[in-house]
Amino acid sequence: QVQLVESGGGLVQPGGSLRLSCAYSGSRFGIRATGWYRQAPGKQRELVADITSGGSINYGDSVKGRFTISRDNIKNMVYLQMNSLKPEDTAVYYCRVVVGPQMSLYWGQGTQVTVSS
Repeated sequence: QVQLVESGGGLVQPGGSLRLSCAYSGSRFGIRATGWYRQAPGKQRELVADITSGGSINYGDSVKGRFTISRDNIKNMVYLQMNSLKPEDTAVYYCRVVVGPQMSLYWGQGTQVTVSS
């Protein structure tokens, strides 16, 4: 059973930075992609950033130029560096991995990010 554990959320002032981390384990198959999604109250979950096993990266339009996704395949970690944070970035951030030939999806429990003065 694949397990994901996020960390690094919290309260930050507008213009500040946070770094989220996600540790994943338990996969018997190759990781096809890792990424971050977020969900604000009353809104649908949306892509923040993801990175495929081949290294292709996608960012949501609202975070381009401010957020950076990275991974460490040795440590089975994926990171999200968030800079120039805005109040509209406030949401629960979820780590997601895509596993194996069946492209199975696994989600973390989420970590709250609040941007407020």
